[in-house]
Amino acid sequence: MALTPQNNDAFLREVDDELRREKVSDIGRRYGLWIIGAVIAALVAFGAWTFWQHRQTQQAGEQGEQLATALDDIAAGRAAQADAAVAKLTTSDRDAVRATALLTQADMLLSRKDLKGAAAAFAKVAADESLAQPFRDLALVRQTSVEYDSLQPQQVIDRLRGLADKGSPWLGSAGEMVAVAYIRQNKLPEAGRLYGLIAQTEGVPQSLRGRAVQMAGSLGVDAVDQSGPANQTAAQ
Repeated sequence: MALTPQNNDAFLREVDDELRREKVSDIGRRYGLWIIGAVIAALVAFGAWTFWQHRQTQQAGEQGEQLATALDDIAAGRAAQADAAVAKLTTSDRDAVRATALLTQADMLLSRKDLKGAAAAFAKVAADESLAQPFRDLALVRQTSVEYDSLQPQQVIDRLRGLADKGSPWLGSAGEMVAVAYIRQNKLPEAGRLYGLIAQTEGVPQSLRGRAVQMAGSLGVDAVDQSGPANQTAAQ
């Protein structure tokens, strides 16, 4: 019996649907286990990644709390208790925690007048390229401060030259050490200019700016008008 156009369209749709179901069924038979395995593997991987992210955040919080507790112990004079906590955190996989713990450990050695040990600990941080530059710069300034009396003036200048410059957050402490090194070399104009720069830099602590005004003046550099509030500190 001939099919009308309407019946023909319906028949073609039915055949097409059947072929589609058969194709899906065939794929299921041939690849079903692989597809299920892949889906499970993806879910496991996603779950593991989510857990790792959560654990990293949780671990960072825990280590931050441990570090804060250790600093409280130091302030309260519980040095032995703080020692163990800080030593454990020096191996942290969180760079900020590890750097802070190492710097704290160096300061603890310094408080016990172990200058050699403190200098070595600061040097370790300064040389660690895996740490952020601000941590390394701070460690270098602290190391130089501890070793200052045993260093030649040029060694101080070479170490801190890049930190004793305009725009550097370490201008105050590094700049003063470099200026004194210049004086020891009898390079008075260089020392005077550096003291003048310290005196007129607003980010430098006021006490240091006031001292820089006085030193610059004694070296023939008038930093009074440029120093703002530092001049008031120097005059007190």
